[in-house]
Amino acid sequence: MRPIIIVVVTAALSFSATANAGDEQVEKPIRQMEASFNKGDTLGAKAAHVANPNIVDEIAPYHWSGKGSFDRWLASLSSSEKAEGKTDGVVALGDALVEKVKGSHAYVVVPSTYTFKQAGKKIRETGTMTFALSKRKDGWKISAWTWASPEGVPVD
Repeated sequence: MRPIIIVVVTAALSFSATANAGDEQVEKPIRQMEASFNKGDTLGAKAAHVANPNIVDEIAPYHWSGKGSFDRWLASLSSSEKAEGKTDGVVALGDALVEKVKGSHAYVVVPSTYTFKQAGKKIRETGTMTFALSKRKDGWKISAWTWASPEGVPVD
């Protein structure tokens, strides 16, 4: 009986891993944004987006769209983090929880963690990022994203 259970569990785990496997090309700009942000490469992060993405984030004014939206979001983030004494920010994005692709449009939800220092303490925010992407001649680009998380908690 045990060998049957092992086979069934192994098959279920294999199916689950395959079912959750994402499209690397769709996810490429998301991973580019993550890696570039963590290196301080704002041009690389910006290049993962369409020219004027829609961005929703937890800092005022909370929504950026239209011409220069990425640059205005980045300026708001920098100003907010400086005012709050946040430094050494690192974003970690997990495997896609949801990934839907229809033609030249995609919707991807990933777990997200933002770790930073504030007043000498390490703080972690854990939530999700949701992305809408568009396929262009030069590949997939982020059209919109939103960050959602509760307040950060100290990390021991």
